[in-house]
Amino acid sequence: MLIGFVVIYLLVSIGLGLYAATRVHNAKDYAVAGRSLPLYIVTATVFATWFGSETVLGISATFLQEGLGGVVSDPFGSSLCLILVGLFFARKLYRMNLLTIGDYYRARYNRTVEVLTSLCIVVSYLGWVSAQITALGLVFSVLSQGSISPAEGMLIGAAIVLVYTLFGGMWSVAFTDFFQMILIMLGMLYIGYVLSGLAGGVGNVVQHAADAGKFEFWPKLNARDVLAFVGAWVTMMFGSIPQQDVFQRVMSARNEDTAVRGAVGGGSLYFFFAFIPMFLAYSATLVDPDMVKNLIGSDPQHILPTLILDHTPLFAQVMFFGALLSAIMSTASGTLLAPSVTFTENVLKGMFKEMSDRRFLLMMRIVVVCFAVCVTLFALNTNAGIYAMVENAYKVTLVAAFIPLVAGLYWKRANTQGALFAIAFGLVSWLLLETLKPDTVWPPQLAGLLLSAAGMVIGSLLPHFVGRPTPLEPAHAFLHEHAAHPHEGYAPPHHHPSAHGEQ
Repeated sequence: MLIGFVVIYLLVSIGLGLYAATRVHNAKDYAVAGRSLPLYIVTATVFATWFGSETVLGISATFLQEGLGGVVSDPFGSSLCLILVGLFFARKLYRMNLLTIGDYYRARYNRTVEVLTSLCIVVSYLGWVSAQITALGLVFSVLSQGSISPAEGMLIGAAIVLVYTLFGGMWSVAFTDFFQMILIMLGMLYIGYVLSGLAGGVGNVVQHAADAGKFEFWPKLNARDVLAFVGAWVTMMFGSIPQQDVFQRVMSARNEDTAVRGAVGGGSLYFFFAFIPMFLAYSATLVDPDMVKNLIGSDPQHILPTLILDHTPLFAQVMFFGALLSAIMSTASGTLLAPSVTFTENVLKGMFKEMSDRRFLLMMRIVVVCFAVCVTLFALNTNAGIYAMVENAYKVTLVAAFIPLVAGLYWKRANTQGALFAIAFGLVSWLLLETLKPDTVWPPQLAGLLLSAAGMVIGSLLPHFVGRPTPLEPAHAFLHEHAAHPHEGYAPPHHHPSAHGEQ
């Protein structure tokens, strides 16, 4: 009966996604839902895309093992990321009327910076989407009591998400996210109510966790622990800001105020609801301590699903797995679409002199299929945990794309040479440390971030050996001098090559 309810839920999600596909008439509809989404939908897409498998299964398992100090990157860093996007980035980026975050790097710098940062952004999604596919395989395997293997479950889950994302793009993501957000909220609250009763009440669970030291958040005052703490925090907080899925939600809003409020509201909701899976998982230590003891060392991601199946009635199981599948599928669809749109717009499109909107839309859909195949193969062949896959996904954008984005928006002297230096310094230092000294006192991604910032300053202030001086270009004038006035007609520079050239 539980499997029957899950099948019905999956059919409803697919149907809703395919219905939303009827609204797709051009590439803009597919990529950013025609820039027409109201506040409640934008908030839902921000929340639902972030609330994925790592929130329900990854964060909860990590909290059981390491306490609050182990989940500093998510939900603390990730929710702050969304709030920072709303407060400092959404309004400026929305006014530029761009299709992708990669278009920003072209408008502010040049084609080379656009391609380099876009490739880094696309690569960063490999781990994140793979984590969702891995989680779908786990859920289908648990629900079928092993009749479906995790690998088979991954293939089934990937196919379902691909179907409605392929046809509906951002419209399907928006519609299904709103539906799935409702299920996530209701499901998590109800399961929290059920399990708190089994564990002796909310107060008893919280007190037990406090006595076990699970609420210790701040690191010990030594260099290694403090730097590791900061490195983990900034990886998600800053590294996920220059991401296409976040940018798409900003650009899909009907106006800039909606973009700002949707990002802040979605980030705030995510922060509060992310604590529910931690509460649920810790309840397991009181309800079934032997099961937790057996799984904590071998496969902690199974603790919460096993607890639900063994100790709750059918309705609670339906609510939990409905909420869990909603969380995973909403994240998987959004993170499958984002890199595909970025790669098509910012890498492939520049290889063709002319491309009709219809052909561009077809190319985006082809890339969606190709990326779905790649992430599924990656998920099938990796042993990394869900939380680790998601946390590691943002390191490349942290060291390569964050500084050029911030400096371009807030520092007038930032230029193409500075951006190239920032990318080179950040990537090379991070990769060298990850390869040669992964256990050094300095987390490789934190060192990469600092050297990326140094590269931006050095490159921008030195005489121009790479690229052209750029402070007087129209794109920069727009960014800095006309930011107070919305300019809905602005288009990325590659639509107007005569204005900017191929620097």
